[in-house]
Amino acid sequence: MRKDDIRETLKEHAFDFFYWFSRFEFALKENHFLKRNGAGDNAEPGWDAFVDRYAEIFEHAEQTNKLIELNPKRQKVGEHSELEWRDVGLADCNSELCKVVRLLKTIRNNLFHGGKHGAEGWDNPERTEELLITGKSILDQLARLADIEADYTQYY
Repeated sequence: MRKDDIRETLKEHAFDFFYWFSRFEFALKENHFLKRNGAGDNAEPGWDAFVDRYAEIFEHAEQTNKLIELNPKRQKVGEHSELEWRDVGLADCNSELCKVVRLLKTIRNNLFHGGKHGAEGWDNPERTEELLITGKSILDQLARLADIEADYTQYY
């Protein structure tokens, strides 16, 4: 999809998703969900720590079920360095929350890294919009689950 062909509503949803995804990662760090905890380590959001903490109390909602149904793919290197699309590996996930987070991060990675021609539905603005809206809704749900909404929304 070329920039000139992107509808304003899709641009707004893309911006919203990026904004709220980054706010969520900020909230993770503010609440000590860190990838590494050593003095001098880079302060990176600890999605795994978040999943470990909330996996047992996480419950699917309409939007998380929708994300699993939408099944965003991940671009991989195939034979002869050809790029191809494959399902996101979820077999090593020990919880439903792990699966949701992995697919949510896939939306972010696919959108951020761009150039996704050839993927089923990627050049379909309606599907992209649906993924972005669904993802943003899930970020809201996860912020409520972890009670980190104040840092997520910046309303104290």
